[in-house]
Amino acid sequence: MKYTNLPNTSLQVSKICLGTMTYGRQNSEAEAHEQLSYALDNGVNFIDTAEMYAVPFTMKTQGLTEQYIGTWLEKTGKRDEVVLASKITGPGRGIFKDIRKHLDFSQESLDDALHKSLKRLKTDYLDLYQLHWPERAVNVFGVRDYKHAPNAEWEDNIAEILDRLEGYVKQGKIRYIGLSNETPFGVMRYMEEHRKGKMKMVSVQNAYSMLQRRDEVGLTEVLQMENVGYLAYSPLAFGVLSGKYLDGKKPEGARVTLFPNYSRYSSESSLRATAAYANIAKNYGLTLTQLALAFVNQRPFVTSNIIGATTIEQLSENIKSVDIELSEEILRDIEKVHVAMPNPAP
Repeated sequence: MKYTNLPNTSLQVSKICLGTMTYGRQNSEAEAHEQLSYALDNGVNFIDTAEMYAVPFTMKTQGLTEQYIGTWLEKTGKRDEVVLASKITGPGRGIFKDIRKHLDFSQESLDDALHKSLKRLKTDYLDLYQLHWPERAVNVFGVRDYKHAPNAEWEDNIAEILDRLEGYVKQGKIRYIGLSNETPFGVMRYMEEHRKGKMKMVSVQNAYSMLQRRDEVGLTEVLQMENVGYLAYSPLAFGVLSGKYLDGKKPEGARVTLFPNYSRYSSESSLRATAAYANIAKNYGLTLTQLALAFVNQRPFVTSNIIGATTIEQLSENIKSVDIELSEEILRDIEKVHVAMPNPAP
């Protein structure tokens, strides 16, 4: 395993981070425990979760992922060996409204979310606590372009949110704070407050893969200039970049087969790009999974690559991608496809 420093922290995190959102829907508690132990045994020390998981979200399964991680931590006594990250749910376009009365980052909501997460995870503290997406309206989850909506006006409360989060840090319940599904504007607003003396957001967790590279347009410059970590999620684009859905295939038990509304990465242009990437992988004796994950691992701005799996076989291949080094020739071939079909899955 390779390790990197999460910027502005004392944390050394594995280049591969274990994403856990399938626990409670596609994976049982026993399977979750098996994955967690396997990952730790193979050098993965970074675990990412969220209060809203499992995914797809239902109130029946909400919180199960954290609960399964918590029973594993309790059983193994490995809390001090892992860097544990979770998230508070943001507005989410009304999808998650049943989690609590107000889906915002008010003191009341933060108290509710954080303390329930700590209880489910059976821990006294989180190493990284993230805002799952902004309170304001932003173009994420398949929306390519930002369009201002006057009826969704947002009152800037960034300073107040940082003050609330710092309170938990002082109490020892959170070590560091971060963002998720955030834009260059949002990150810079938080950096502006940091320059005034408030806590720094140390990381941004966004979707990133060979099909979704839009953060390279503006956000990666912010990451570099402000020394902020980048946690890439969905590097396999809901499994599309494993190649298993090519040629109209719908493998039994696969995520997009089970949940066809998860079509963000399944457009005609995305599948054309995927087929082109699959040819590159074949030409160089790699699986498409290896190519896709190694590409993300090698990006200079990526602190850690958040992988997920439903089987140990998938998890093993995903973890081992850290040992694959793509040549300049392979990277040039990837870039040719990207130039011809840029960001087909925003």
